[in-house]
Amino acid sequence: MTMDNNKLDLLVIAVHPDDAELGCGGTIIKHARMGKRVGIVDLTRGELGTRGTAELRDEEAREAAAVMGLVARENLRMRDGFFRNDGAHQLQVIGAIRKYRPEIIISNALMDRHPDHGRAGDLVNDSVFLAGLQKIETRDDSGALQVPHRPRLLLQLIQDYYIKPDIAVDVTDEWPDKVKAIKAYRSQFHNEEYVSDEPVTYISKPDFMEYIEGRAREYGKYIGARYAEGFTCRRLLGVDSLFVLK
Repeated sequence: MTMDNNKLDLLVIAVHPDDAELGCGGTIIKHARMGKRVGIVDLTRGELGTRGTAELRDEEAREAAAVMGLVARENLRMRDGFFRNDGAHQLQVIGAIRKYRPEIIISNALMDRHPDHGRAGDLVNDSVFLAGLQKIETRDDSGALQVPHRPRLLLQLIQDYYIKPDIAVDVTDEWPDKVKAIKAYRSQFHNEEYVSDEPVTYISKPDFMEYIEGRAREYGKYIGARYAEGFTCRRLLGVDSLFVLK
């Protein structure tokens, strides 16, 4: 078995390019600025999106990655809308987890307006457990056996549906760059410079960004911050001291 040099501190595994930016872009930027190695694995290219193309979204994802300070971003190219939480797809995610060996993973919401989100959340949850099992063999791009790895923490984004968070992260200082990263997806969100005859969608309307800000302001209020991002966890979270809590 071999070890590589790809290890990350924080890995976001999300189904569509722009999910990570919308749900935890501020948290990504915050930890990158702290010196943590942060990366994203997108499961699909979002090719079923009404606006833009898969090729354009590839370009937009690269631009957003630069804004957020990522050290790695890759796309597993699963079939948008039709991937499943089955053995073949789990092995792809297991391979990515073992490649990057993160301490923390953030995945999609467990239930949401878009059916891909909940299905992806379950896929990542199951793959996180399986990635730690020695008898499941996966190989890297060179054909070498990968080392089993299970991160110490898995969190989920909160996306369109309101879900009460288990934890909130202050992203006030990071908010302007989070917005910049989201707006890198000019084909998806309102952008006066993106001229096309494509239909107006739920997320391309100008007031969609106001909704994103409103959710962040609400979560921020509860922790005494201007803006915050919320996350859920399937297990009980613990701290070493009550004094680290806000």
